[in-house]
Amino acid sequence: MSTELVINSRTADSVAVALLKEGRLSELHYDNTDEFAVGDIYMGKIKKIVPGLNAAFVDVGYEKDAFLHYHDLGPQIKSLLKFTRKTQTGKQRWSLTDFEPEADIDKNGSIDKVLREGHNILVQIAKEPISTKGPRITSELSLAGRYVVLVPFSKRVSVSSKLRDKDEKDRLRRLVKSIRPKGFGIIVRTAAEDCQVADLDSDIQELVEKWKQLHRNIQRVRAPKRALREINRVSALLRDVLNDSFNSIVVDDMELFNEVKEYMRSIEPEKEKIVKYYQGRVPVFEHFGVERQIKSSFGRSVSMGKGAYLIIEHTEAMHVIDVNSGNRTNSSENQEANALAVNLSAAEEIARQLRLRDMGGIVVVDFIDMHRSENRKTLYEKLKEEMATDRAKHKILPPSRFGLVEITRQRVRPEMAIQTREENPDGNGEVEAPILIIDEIENKLELIAKQEKDKTIYLHLHPFIAAYLTKGLFKSIRRNWSKRFKRNIKVIPRDSFKFLEYHFFNDKDEKFEFN
Repeated sequence: MSTELVINSRTADSVAVALLKEGRLSELHYDNTDEFAVGDIYMGKIKKIVPGLNAAFVDVGYEKDAFLHYHDLGPQIKSLLKFTRKTQTGKQRWSLTDFEPEADIDKNGSIDKVLREGHNILVQIAKEPISTKGPRITSELSLAGRYVVLVPFSKRVSVSSKLRDKDEKDRLRRLVKSIRPKGFGIIVRTAAEDCQVADLDSDIQELVEKWKQLHRNIQRVRAPKRALREINRVSALLRDVLNDSFNSIVVDDMELFNEVKEYMRSIEPEKEKIVKYYQGRVPVFEHFGVERQIKSSFGRSVSMGKGAYLIIEHTEAMHVIDVNSGNRTNSSENQEANALAVNLSAAEEIARQLRLRDMGGIVVVDFIDMHRSENRKTLYEKLKEEMATDRAKHKILPPSRFGLVEITRQRVRPEMAIQTREENPDGNGEVEAPILIIDEIENKLELIAKQEKDKTIYLHLHPFIAAYLTKGLFKSIRRNWSKRFKRNIKVIPRDSFKFLEYHFFNDKDEKFEFN
């Protein structure tokens, strides 16, 4: 599988990052200078202790106070408070070699026995502000690198559960124990598989440098203030998803190009050459077809081809996805097979949509009814397989008695919401992006070619759209459709048609109807 990363420098303070797999949009991220991103570390001030919730509200500079539950304090909270206090008074070096840690807190204790209102506390953003809620925070700090995660005030060394090979896990654990800095715990990430000790040590040293930076910042920042920023979204994405399938990273800004190139040099020097600078006149997202895919992927209705489509609705409590087959066969046997085929295709698209939109919380999917238990099991396994590559924590339940599949997915930042509807060129109101009409026509042509035997298909539509379809003598869209569907496709301009109006006719001048 080939993977591309396309980076579009949209404005001075915002960068759009598109991850393409086999040319298909898989993830979309926006990186800006806004604060309160996951991983950022803040010096906060405790505003209120609520024993009834066993939680505290902490001022980190956001309009709403951040929420800190007792279970998010971490067992070493007393050590962190002591380190922060001594650092602010100039009595503590960055190193934890000579630091005397405090005893761990009781996991079933009370927050008012640990924290006091008005005191400063070092916290990390675990969940970005969403809707009317402030950020969710934790005082169990961690610094993530390419291969490892550095955890201060801990002695534990653990290896990612996604690594299945016991011998490899034992090897990594031995290597990390031999190079672990005193006073720090280490979590070995999945990407560390087959890594040598030099790679692991280099990663750890970079994280130690970040810890030194945090230590310096603690001495001068005053609550509420950010003490350490997580690396930008572009670098974080490269850190988390970079693998051998990457064959291209395209950047349209010279300064950002140099930054990405430098970062690639630091984490994977042999892949530095895949970073390319884009200088075309057409915007980079247009050139790689990303804008078109955004318009087709973020609407209420998402086409899956062959007439099938998804309807995606969002409520305050959950997300609801309805799977529709479009045209179904009448035979009961064929209907079951058709339902399975559509559901399997939908499972793949749903997994993509969850990543693309970063949908979190509860997701309920209404698949097409299937009567055979083996087909329901096949669907369940397919959905789990497609979701296996999702970096967000999630859980999938088997289909219920009513054929519904429930999914929970970790929600750490607001959902990616992009307005794709545009002003209706034919009148009042809004319509799906007109550029998608070509995809819509193509899908219906595919249905006609499958169901009908007519050698010639007549497509009547607005002259502007007709001109677009027939542009180019040998490379026109109409010609490509004729080759693909093995039909003679005649494009008939109609002055009386509205801009988005079109109809299909056969040789007998009979109109093709669609359900």
